[in-house]
Amino acid sequence: MTTVEELLAGGEEVVDADLHERDLSAVLAEEKDRPRVFRRCDFSGSDLSGAWLVGATLDSCRFDGARLTRADLEKSVFNGGSAAKAQFKKADFTDAKLTGVDLANTLWPGAMVAGTEFSGCRMVGVHMEDARGLGCRFSRCNLMLADLGSMSLRGQTLEGLRLDDASLAGADLRETVWIDSRLRGVELRAAELDGADLRGADLGDFSMQDAHHLAGAVISAEQASMLLGQLGIVVDQ
Repeated sequence: MTTVEELLAGGEEVVDADLHERDLSAVLAEEKDRPRVFRRCDFSGSDLSGAWLVGATLDSCRFDGARLTRADLEKSVFNGGSAAKAQFKKADFTDAKLTGVDLANTLWPGAMVAGTEFSGCRMVGVHMEDARGLGCRFSRCNLMLADLGSMSLRGQTLEGLRLDDASLAGADLRETVWIDSRLRGVELRAAELDGADLRGADLGDFSMQDAHHLAGAVISAEQASMLLGQLGIVVDQ
């Protein structure tokens, strides 16, 4: 009977495998001549450090609490599943696509996210302030309480993002266009906003005290009226 280790080493498609709390760093480190495929597998709490997952397909898999230090996930495709509290220290997610994945409270120190696409993901409390690379994109993601400090999103159209109480401190947001998004309580200290169009964003009760952080951005008459209203000034529209 084929063992899980033999199946992983063989590079065949793996389905419904229970791989939680396992040290898989060695067995997954070997490069293959074709991308790996995992469907509905449980890697919760496992060590996948240095894993070779280039171009891998990961359908409805669980990586909750897993460690993927220096794992190579370039051009990998995640569909659904969960990786809550997983650690991606110095992992390579270049040109990877993650759709509908629960990434709450994940850690990304030194991770490469150049060209990485996050769509419909739950990313509450993620720490990506030390992630590297340009062209990382977010669409329809819940990023409440996330730390995206110093990230470059320049020139992007950002649609359906929820960034309540998140940090964009020091982020490059120049020439971004915000659509159907929430920025209530967001931290914009030292963020670059020249040419950013915030008219499609819900800024919430943005205080006049912090209004200088919006310098260079375009806001609507209604948003300006709300800010000036804090000073008792009524804008005639």
